Amino acid sequence: MKTRVMSAIIAMLIFIPIIWQGGFLFHIAVFILALLALHEFIGAKEQEKELPIFIKLVSYIMMVLILVAGIKAVSLTFTLDIRVISGVFLIYLIPAVLYHNQKIYSIVDAFYMIGGLFFLGIAFYLMIFVRNTDLSLFIYLFCISIFTDTFAYLTGLFIGRHKLLESISPKKTIEGMIGGTLMGVIISSWFYYTVIDPEVTLSSILITSLFLSILGQFGDLIFSSIKRCYKIKDFSNIMPGHGGILDRLDSIIFILFGFMFFMMII
Repeated sequence: MKTRVMSAIIAMLIFIPIIWQGGFLFHIAVFILALLALHEFIGAKEQEKELPIFIKLVSYIMMVLILVAGIKAVSLTFTLDIRVISGVFLIYLIPAVLYHNQKIYSIVDAFYMIGGLFFLGIAFYLMIFVRNTDLSLFIYLFCISIFTDTFAYLTGLFIGRHKLLESISPKKTIEGMIGGTLMGVIISSWFYYTVIDPEVTLSSILITSLFLSILGQFGDLIFSSIKRCYKIKDFSNIMPGHGGILDRLDSIIFILFGFMFFMMII
């Protein structure tokens, strides 16, 4: 518990000023986080077998190209040069035939990397886009993630009795989910109402926050299922007590996706 709290404090001391500052410094921070997240994603796959160095090198280069597009984004439209997209498919798929060895690199590995690259690339792309668009909105979305996760952990620790999905995440409880959702919705909705838009209807912001809080917890479970698939406890140990970048950002990734989807339909 002490290690977990200290890691969280150190992370906040580093990233709060960077988020507040925005601009170039924030972009560099996101680039670093994205590359570390991709490294962890590849590392999970390499629990089965080590991927070719060429594939890993190309993955990092393509991640940078996707994020560069995010810096230039001025609307909710995902803009990425079709040549880059075509290159991704060619670079990942052709080696599956050239290696012609399931133990080195297979078509399954190729689609794992294609899916992972676009999944993580677009997630961090959205992180840059939202911060560039509105700092308060960025904070609102992170409030949902942070307070839902924090109170889910605390509620589960002290009064958790009934397992949520033990086969995927043994420590998560139904009580924890309820407590995390309740506090995540209340605090984030209060922030939105007082800082972003005091004229927003209470029902609309509560429903939006509820949807995103629950979705963030599904994101946590989805990343837990990846870890179970590859039989790892954490994606890395970069944050003692928390795990890796993907362990810490799993919920905000799905909250970002959910917010973009929700904005599209309301």
